Amino acid sequence: MDEARIALGTRIKLAALCTLVFSVLYNVNAWYASTLDYVPSFVFSIEKYIPFVSWTVVPYMTSGVFFILVFFLCKTMEELRVLTKRILFICLVSGIFFLLFPLKFSFVKPETTPILFDFFFQFIKKVDSPYNEAPSLHIAFAFVFWSVFRNLKNSWRHVAAVWLVLLGLSTLTTYQHHLLDVVTGAVLAQISFIVFPAQGTNFQLRNFHLANYYFLGGWTILLLTLVVVEYGHPIGLILFWPALVLFMVGYNYQKNNVHFLKDQLGAIPWYKKVLYSPYLAIYWFFWKFLRKNKKPIMLIPNLYISSRLDHSEYQNFTGNKNTLVYDFSAELEENKAIKQNCQYHAVPLLDIGAFDAMEIKRIVLEITTHYKELPKDGKILIHCTMGLSRSTFIGILVVKNILSLPLDEAIVKIKTTHKNAVIHRYVQDFLKTINI
Repeated sequence: MDEARIALGTRIKLAALCTLVFSVLYNVNAWYASTLDYVPSFVFSIEKYIPFVSWTVVPYMTSGVFFILVFFLCKTMEELRVLTKRILFICLVSGIFFLLFPLKFSFVKPETTPILFDFFFQFIKKVDSPYNEAPSLHIAFAFVFWSVFRNLKNSWRHVAAVWLVLLGLSTLTTYQHHLLDVVTGAVLAQISFIVFPAQGTNFQLRNFHLANYYFLGGWTILLLTLVVVEYGHPIGLILFWPALVLFMVGYNYQKNNVHFLKDQLGAIPWYKKVLYSPYLAIYWFFWKFLRKNKKPIMLIPNLYISSRLDHSEYQNFTGNKNTLVYDFSAELEENKAIKQNCQYHAVPLLDIGAFDAMEIKRIVLEITTHYKELPKDGKILIHCTMGLSRSTFIGILVVKNILSLPLDEAIVKIKTTHKNAVIHRYVQDFLKTINI
């Protein structure tokens, strides 16, 4: 089948399948909950401050429209398959939770005066259940809708983004869902993105896949924060900080913003050190206690690869003014001794992320040129934070270029020399696309 032209019948069949699965699971669970003698509610204290806003019933009602429309906006068969899998996954997982942990909405809706709004609320009362609360399907589906809507043209993309935010907020302001439902709905959506990634083998989308893990962590910690504050102590609000950091890191991964921490000179401004300190602390812990490649390994004469060196490790390396250091770490600042005594180059890459092919070519050619012009006491050190993947990736290309080796031979040479090298399959596939 032509990926650019999907048969209308295929779209209709998949939309009908998802609608059927949703309807059966939703209504069966709603019926089951209605037969129970007691169905609890889960409400955070902060929710008493959430206002009832009758007009937000309009974006709330559009979820059903989007549920069908989204199948007709997919541009490729692959996108349509992933969409279908995500929706079915969300329906099945949420259905299990509705069955095992039934919850009921507990707020009383105020009277609505505009005829249109009142009509919508009366319609909801007839077709929507006060049960099937957590996770919120409205929220989970909104995230999935955005995975397709984000590919619309700019003007429509912006309209869709604003509308989906209103749709998400409307679950609270129409008194249809509690806060627990909203956060768990977001968690479920992120899990669906991880289980069914868009174009999972596409290296250029790798940052989006990694961002989903950060977003999942952010929503999970946000949920933990609400629970700790509700049942523990207000000091639990401090957990909002790492949750915010995870959301910000995920956003920067999506944008492939390699300089979200370091500037062009490899320095991290003080305010970023404060803001991102939970993230930086984790990387520092990994670097301090879990790294293996602490001693620079010579790949070929005068070309070394390592993790970020501490002060004593740098002294053992005996760098000098003719030593060139290429720092590919995006998370930690360089050792001050290296900056003061060597020719330092900051070229951050996101950990386990995608690479810009043109920038990689530029860096490899630059290192190759410097290598050929090294003075007698000169040497080059390539490193990232842990010395496992990013530095290995660059090392392969540099060695391949300097020695004019086939790619496979360059990889074997690096693996033989650098026992702890990590060369992911996606990296090997990307290496094959780079001609230097």
